[in-house]
Amino acid sequence: MYEYDEEVLEYFLAHQSQLFSENVAESVEEAEEFLEDCMAVVCKNLKEVRDYFDEAGMDIAGMSEDELLEASEVFALPDGRFLIVEG
Repeated sequence: MYEYDEEVLEYFLAHQSQLFSENVAESVEEAEEFLEDCMAVVCKNLKEVRDYFDEAGMDIAGMSEDELLEASEVFALPDGRFLIVEG
């Protein structure tokens, strides 16, 4: 099981509307449970984001870094990491 740190949980809680039309979590605890349930991944850089999508079989070959960042399931964390949530 992946451990999500406080920054990841609080950022997802504050920005969940990026991916979902209504809130899926109302507290940090609910955010953690939701991220665990959907097996969200934290990547330390864009290369890891690209590798993740490649391994998942998504066709991202022609996508620029900006296009990757615009994907609704990619959350750019303030510390430079990325949270990928497949809803």
